[in-house]
Amino acid sequence: MKTIALLPAGSVSDEAAKQLFAGETLNWKHHRLISDVFLSTVNGISDYSVIPMENTIDGSVSLHLDWLVHEVDLPMQAEWVYPSIQNLIGRREEFSGQSGEPDLTTIKKVISHPVAMAQCTQFLREHMPQAEKEHVGSTAEAVRIVRDHAGEGIAAIGTRSAAANNGLDLLATEVTDHDNNYTRFMLVGAEPYTARQSDRVKTSILITLPEDYPGALHQVLSAFAWRRINLTRIESRPTKKKLGSYYFYIEIEMSLDTVLLPAALQEIEAIGCQIRILGCYPSFTYEQLL
Repeated sequence: MKTIALLPAGSVSDEAAKQLFAGETLNWKHHRLISDVFLSTVNGISDYSVIPMENTIDGSVSLHLDWLVHEVDLPMQAEWVYPSIQNLIGRREEFSGQSGEPDLTTIKKVISHPVAMAQCTQFLREHMPQAEKEHVGSTAEAVRIVRDHAGEGIAAIGTRSAAANNGLDLLATEVTDHDNNYTRFMLVGAEPYTARQSDRVKTSILITLPEDYPGALHQVLSAFAWRRINLTRIESRPTKKKLGSYYFYIEIEMSLDTVLLPAALQEIEAIGCQIRILGCYPSFTYEQLL
């Protein structure tokens, strides 16, 4: 039986993982911190880790990308997207107004994961400008804190399942600032993921330039462009070696099992760039996993 490391039960990661692995019998290993999720698989306690990588509203989760690049060596084995539907969670009786409906102006503090909080910025500004904002390790942890601190004026942003798991109420539903809020997840581990098949395969690489000179990035991108290889994402991140030194994280809509992509990578290496392949993996849309 496979063991999957992920953030706590009731988090968006938990819901997304259960969609990818629907119908399979698995051992779920929940962790409070993303570092513990990574290290669980590094240390052989789990077979895979489920890592949130990017969000429609808040963009790239830089901390998680940095972990994959600098802290661990775990190949990417699959990616998929899942809707991040956030809700305001607490005890209805604690915040009930004269009408019997929740009076959000009586909330003293709102807690959640920083990415989830960022997804609800406009809602928080409009409805709870008085509330203190506090970040915790996951949305599920935020909901548990609210459960354990009754009467202290605290509410959480999290999922419906987290509210149900902890016996709490939905004070407001679907509070994200945009309706099309999705999170992209990556499955990382040593073993290829073969439970589902997709007609879309992607490859993720890191490219480090030999030095910073005019046209260096253009030369790299030209190797893909003239071969008509589609890049779905490119992001620069610090190498952490010296100020102003960057690597480029690139996602390519093509498998390594082709003629064109390996040839492009050889051309890039020929101009002195270092290339690290992070994974070649199936990519699933939300609709594919329904």
